[in-house]
Amino acid sequence: MKIKTKEDYVKSLKDQKVVIYYNGELVKDRSTHPAFVPHINSAGKTYELALLPENEDLLTAKSNITGNKISRFTHIHQSVDDLIKKVQMLRLIAHETASCFQRCVGFDALNALYMTTYEIDEKYGTKYFTRFVEYLKKIQEENFMLVGGMTDPKGDRSKKPSQQADPDLFTRIVEKRKDGVVIRGAKAHQTGAVNSSEIMILPTQAMAEGDEAYAIAAAIPLDAKGVTMIFGRQTNEERKLEGGMDAGNCDFGMVGGEALVVFEDVFVPWERVFMCGEIDFCGLLVERFATLHRQNYGGCKGGLSDIIIGASAVAAQYQGTLGASHIKDKLVEMMHLAETVYSGSVACSAMGAKTKSGSYYPDPLLANCTKHNITRNIYEISRLAHDIGGGIMATLPFNNDFKSSAVGKYVEKYMKGVEGVSTENRMMILRLLENMTGGTALVESMHGAGSPQSQRVMYQRLGRLNDKMKMAKKIAKIKD
Repeated sequence: MKIKTKEDYVKSLKDQKVVIYYNGELVKDRSTHPAFVPHINSAGKTYELALLPENEDLLTAKSNITGNKISRFTHIHQSVDDLIKKVQMLRLIAHETASCFQRCVGFDALNALYMTTYEIDEKYGTKYFTRFVEYLKKIQEENFMLVGGMTDPKGDRSKKPSQQADPDLFTRIVEKRKDGVVIRGAKAHQTGAVNSSEIMILPTQAMAEGDEAYAIAAAIPLDAKGVTMIFGRQTNEERKLEGGMDAGNCDFGMVGGEALVVFEDVFVPWERVFMCGEIDFCGLLVERFATLHRQNYGGCKGGLSDIIIGASAVAAQYQGTLGASHIKDKLVEMMHLAETVYSGSVACSAMGAKTKSGSYYPDPLLANCTKHNITRNIYEISRLAHDIGGGIMATLPFNNDFKSSAVGKYVEKYMKGVEGVSTENRMMILRLLENMTGGTALVESMHGAGSPQSQRVMYQRLGRLNDKMKMAKKIAKIKD
């Protein structure tokens, strides 16, 4: 089935019979489940926007494999311009959803595998790249949603995968057959899993001798026998079920429909296996995926920040403080922080380089800097939004109180702001701010694409400290 429209996308989810549990219960139809619909709407917006002529340059691209016009979310970067357009696309979609739209992880997994399988074949004479290109043709033609699967539960983080008391705490190969492999394990916190068609699993970290069974990259349909998904609870989860004002962003949810994806002896045919035991390439694959994913954050989080800034300004306007000098100064600071993270994404893209495979790759040091800034700037933007919005954000009455025949008149009277603005409108903008600046959204900004320490490790590796010491000695005329 070729997916062109949001309606096509939703039908593809309905047609695929997957095993998903929500709050302990098996979900009968994920396409209509009220907890999933906002996430489906967010991903669906990527299909809707791509059909608009004014977005064609950003949301579509020409395939380097077939020459056909395809979704940029299935494209392999062919230039620095492609890398920059990716970032511009993410900010555009964030403006439309004010939420995670979930297709980036699979997008980045495709690009990381394209360049890495090429180099594995170059060293070992394997056929992974050829297999991968055939799989990529299918994705580009059908345009289905692919979730990237990298993060393993990890268990005892002081031990290697092969040293774990429970070997399944890292996804592994338990059997090799003539026609494929059997895997067991799980991938945790997988953004967009419940509303995707397939998952592309990758190793979660660099591997050492003895970890060969864990060096696995493969594409798995989410309706494959043995795959079970368990939806991750989010902050204020019940509000999505209630709908209405209290949901804040009721159409598009909060973050990205994360799930724990369990593999219980899942068979994967060889044509869908793109790494199998090559431990010396695991670290490189992980680094490339992480760089590509960290590149994104100034785009999508910059776009989300634009909505937070706008909502903060509206909240101030509704309560009569927009003209105050300190409010103006806080809004300016928020804009500075948002453009700072966006400029990081553009910079790492502009400094990108061509790989052996012919695809382009962002500057890894600048991409890590971009993501590290996100872990700070988004929190500061949110803090300033809370400052501007006021304590009322945290203690607004329920939507049902506002509608109540008994107490609604009090909510209407005492929650009102400036004359000429309805109480309902004031409450709605404050709920949006609450939704976007608390709980799950902030945690994702901190830990999505890797926790801050992982970026600091990359600074140590890529920061060229020795070269900087040599430059300083040269200027100071020091001779060793």
